[in-house]
Amino acid sequence: MIIAVLSGKGGTGKTTVSTNLAYVLGKNGFKVKLIDLDAEEPNAHLFFDVNFSKKNNVDVYIPKVDNCICTHCGDCAKACQFSAIVVSRQSVIVFAHLCHACGACLLACKYGAIQEIPKNIGVISIGKAQANIDFVKSEMNIGEPSAVRIIRQAKKYTEKDKINILDCPPGVSCPTVESIQMVDFCVLVTEPTPFGLHDLKLAVDLTKQFGLKIGVVINRYDANFLELELYLEENHIPILLKIPYDRNIAQSYSKGELFSKTIVEYKNAFLELYNKILEISE
Repeated sequence: MIIAVLSGKGGTGKTTVSTNLAYVLGKNGFKVKLIDLDAEEPNAHLFFDVNFSKKNNVDVYIPKVDNCICTHCGDCAKACQFSAIVVSRQSVIVFAHLCHACGACLLACKYGAIQEIPKNIGVISIGKAQANIDFVKSEMNIGEPSAVRIIRQAKKYTEKDKINILDCPPGVSCPTVESIQMVDFCVLVTEPTPFGLHDLKLAVDLTKQFGLKIGVVINRYDANFLELELYLEENHIPILLKIPYDRNIAQSYSKGELFSKTIVEYKNAFLELYNKILEISE
């Protein structure tokens, strides 16, 4: 099973839910793989003592122009949507940091003046964490324009016989779209604020585009903000868990600790969350 944990905005507690769910399931004997897809700022590993045993580079192929063959016709620059190639009468300049490695310039060149060379954009680290959790961390190199290809590679490490928990990037942009493709269930993490509700609606709309089954976790729960629960009720979206605005939880988080490990009642709460996912998925 593949469970994607996402949020319409950053800071709602997406990684908090991902890590605690993985830990509780692992401690209860389930085969769990936690995959951190937030390649721009991965932080799930901070809550575990991970022994990384393997690292795989993620490469893309960018253009290299042979000026001896190039006629400076400019077709490659016209084909590039990202302005990564500039053609003058004397030379062609490739801006590697703008290139999305789409290959359009290679197809546009009629003279065979362009070849592709590898460029490293990130790394995927593989290891083991406590509670017998398989751990995968995706990490993008600073300055790269997009994490999509790294996320695509990291998702290849999912395993059919395990519960795969994907800690997705925040928001609803291209990295999140790539993250939720071909998943079985989406856990949407939100907070009881006007901003939280606004961005939750964006995330709900995104999952609807893919026809995915969803449920919501309300973090830092406050019963005074009625609009959030009214929206969920009107749209028949189930609430999987309410995590209260609790000082003990905040202290655990600030120390890099899993609150399901230190606060006993949450061991059962995250098990119940998983059981609700199974019920909705049937």
